[in-house]
Amino acid sequence: MKILRYMLIFVPITFVGEFLHWEPTLMFVLTALAIIPLAALMGEATEEISFYSGPKIGGFLNATFGNATELIISFFALKAGLFEVVKASIAGSVIGNILLVLGASMLLGGIKYKSQHFNQKVIDNSASMLLFAVIGLTIPAIFMHTLDPALLSTRYEGLSVIVAVIMILIYILSLVFSFYTHKDIYSVDHSQESSPKWSIKKAIAVLVGATVLIGLESEFLVSAVEPMSEAIGLSEFFVGIILIPIIGNAAEHSTAIVMALKNKMDVAVEIAIGSSLQIILFVTPVLIFLSLLFTPMSIVFNEFELVALVFSVLIANRVATDGESNWMEGVQLLAVYLIIAVAFFVL
Repeated sequence: MKILRYMLIFVPITFVGEFLHWEPTLMFVLTALAIIPLAALMGEATEEISFYSGPKIGGFLNATFGNATELIISFFALKAGLFEVVKASIAGSVIGNILLVLGASMLLGGIKYKSQHFNQKVIDNSASMLLFAVIGLTIPAIFMHTLDPALLSTRYEGLSVIVAVIMILIYILSLVFSFYTHKDIYSVDHSQESSPKWSIKKAIAVLVGATVLIGLESEFLVSAVEPMSEAIGLSEFFVGIILIPIIGNAAEHSTAIVMALKNKMDVAVEIAIGSSLQIILFVTPVLIFLSLLFTPMSIVFNEFELVALVFSVLIANRVATDGESNWMEGVQLLAVYLIIAVAFFVL
């Protein structure tokens, strides 16, 4: 955490760079380095607030603000009309959570402990919901890729909005399921000897301040995407599906790995799968609705994104079947992620 605090120095540096119009590639790197500690601060603030609000509201805040950085970055990309970057970052977040985060957690946790166990019933339920969510994303794409686009040009915006409404309703119902009707399934032992380090006012102030700064940094980042991609020969597709998800979710990724090293694989797996679930059921519909304020964005993903998403989710369901993990499973997940990353790099 100390390293992340030192990284806050990049926040004022990026403001200087924006004022002096520094080279886009340098600005992209500096802004990425500034967003990572701000995202960590946001996560720490929501954790502190949970001490005062109770575990239910705290859990909801952690889940919501855990993906807030990704949502803010995507909003500015949406505003700039970078729809392919937005959709690639959505797909990349899901793929990264399942393959990179879960793989790194299983590898590092498995090196320290021969085998680790997690609540099979909870993870299996989340993995099944994730499979449903991906099916919801693939159906519009199948229609678009198989039918004449001219037949759908006037109706397709409505289809995207309807799918978004259904997804966000499912998200709300999943909260009711986990926090109320079946909360016993999700009960976790919170009997740690822990207490808040911050006052409630400080926690809220840090949360608001970090959110505002991430918003400003996200605008700097998005404005540098196109010129940076052209300058170093990277496709916006690769930037969206690999780089932006890693930047936006870096703090959350590190939390999952730390939990695995503490032999709390339940938490690590739920962070990876639960975050992916929220990206599809909450972040994606919200972005669809926000796009209506500018230029409506379709919910259609290309064939490469769909294949990577489907295989990632199938792997997540496979991992959830036995309630146990080891370092070799982590190696396999990371290997698949590297293959996908290389494929998108050369695409």
